[in-house]
Amino acid sequence: MPRVKGGTKTRRRHKKILKLARGNFGGRSKVYKIAVHTVHRGLAYGFGGRRIKKRDYRRLWIERINIAVSKMGLTYSKFMNLLKKANIALDRKMLANIAVNDASGFAKIVESVKV
Repeated sequence: MPRVKGGTKTRRRHKKILKLARGNFGGRSKVYKIAVHTVHRGLAYGFGGRRIKKRDYRRLWIERINIAVSKMGLTYSKFMNLLKKANIALDRKMLANIAVNDASGFAKIVESVKV
């Protein structure tokens, strides 16, 4: 059986990795062996980073809601419990957006929950 070197397949595979490594410094973007490591680590950190970003945004929304609610004499946890009991289905992102951009509207939500 004849030997097959697979030059075009290999070149295609290498070019795919080097394209992903573009923008890195020095050999990280030019040398295949180093670029493979850089790309794999970059993809792994990107995967984790997307999850960390979600956590950070949730923390920010909770902080904003807590600040807005504390001005009206409630705590965040009590407010969220009252919202759930009142069957008001607003997520933290929307509540934080209302708290920042429409203080009077947020005050109405808090008053409707307090009663």
